[in-house]
Amino acid sequence: MVENALKILETSNLFITGGAGSGKTTLTRTLIDHYAAQGKQIARLASTGMAATLIGGQTLHSFFDLGIANSQEELERNGKLEPAKKVLKLIRSMQIIVIDEISMVSAPLLDMIRLRLLQSEFSGRLIVVGDFLQLPPVTRGNEPIYFAFESPSWQRMGFETLHLEGSYRTHEADFLTLLEKVRHARLDEKAHDALEALVKPLSDDLSTMTLLFGKNISAQNHNRAQLEHLVGEIIEVETYVTIHDKKMQERDVERFMSESRLEATLALKVGAPILFTRNAWNYYNGERGRITSIEEEVIWVKKADGVSVKVERVDTVKTRWVEKGTSATEEKLITLSQFPLTLAFAITIHKSQGMSLADYVIETNEIFAPSQFYVALSRSVSAHRVTLIRPNRGWAKLCFVHPKAKGFMVGTLSELSPDELR
Repeated sequence: MVENALKILETSNLFITGGAGSGKTTLTRTLIDHYAAQGKQIARLASTGMAATLIGGQTLHSFFDLGIANSQEELERNGKLEPAKKVLKLIRSMQIIVIDEISMVSAPLLDMIRLRLLQSEFSGRLIVVGDFLQLPPVTRGNEPIYFAFESPSWQRMGFETLHLEGSYRTHEADFLTLLEKVRHARLDEKAHDALEALVKPLSDDLSTMTLLFGKNISAQNHNRAQLEHLVGEIIEVETYVTIHDKKMQERDVERFMSESRLEATLALKVGAPILFTRNAWNYYNGERGRITSIEEEVIWVKKADGVSVKVERVDTVKTRWVEKGTSATEEKLITLSQFPLTLAFAITIHKSQGMSLADYVIETNEIFAPSQFYVALSRSVSAHRVTLIRPNRGWAKLCFVHPKAKGFMVGTLSELSPDELR
């Protein structure tokens, strides 16, 4: 797959897509590492601060100097249609620009990106990554959604599609078939029966499972209540903050902490169930365990498989590309240091993205956005390790995607050859 991607990038821009767990992030990181080893300048970007943080990069608006504009018209009104020479020089210095979560990039935003690429005479390659059947662009109020692929810029950028199939998360054929039906909102009688089979009684001990909520307040309340039930003292573990750029203010730190899905203090107890929030050699993102010891700089966790692991703080760094003299440099702005753990009583669907989960329950009655149910269900490592709470509305109303995204993906897949569908 890496060879296919590199071959495409020799002559074209690349669109990497596929369902949840298909390896989009892994392939993207491999490509970034490949080009970084060659000494190429690589910008890692995303439309939101949270998505940018997950790939260790910055936002599209920041890198392309778009201010608060959401369209070229706003860009002109705000006096930013013509950027500073140092911005153009910075963009031009990049050989590779990666845009993650492309499904969240709107058509007007893609037009502004193309404008900046033309203004800077960018001659490198674009890699855009994401699944249009997952997170849609964020809009103001009831404004209509316009996806990136609706912009003429999408065609003019000349993306070649690499569609990743299957899943590294689960290898159960029947479950993968169900996930694809939910992803495309094509529920038949067999899919309906399969979802019904996932509605099971909850355990009397709620600490043995993770509840997946659509709303943050629901997850917070459940975590707080369950933690209080545990015997022992609550220990608050502080997130260490290092400010590298003196221009960064308190609100910048708070925003970065929110984007990084970190809290100022992590409330824990010995005996509390946790989920790991990062991948490492001895644990994976979403793996479950229980805290056995809390020290100042080390937390010991006994995983579900019985193995005890020593957990240390992990740094999350906010960076920004800056033009300096004849070259561009990626500088640190803020570093947050915290243990890669979260209470396993409950998390939000949003926070679960990227995780592989076992023994969890989806509160289906808090599903409110297109593809949200698919994102929640596709976290599971097995159909036997997920439980559904029966929704107040039918399954078909729970499994909905944006019709424009569905139409685009159907058209894209029909254009690909069997060799490209892998």
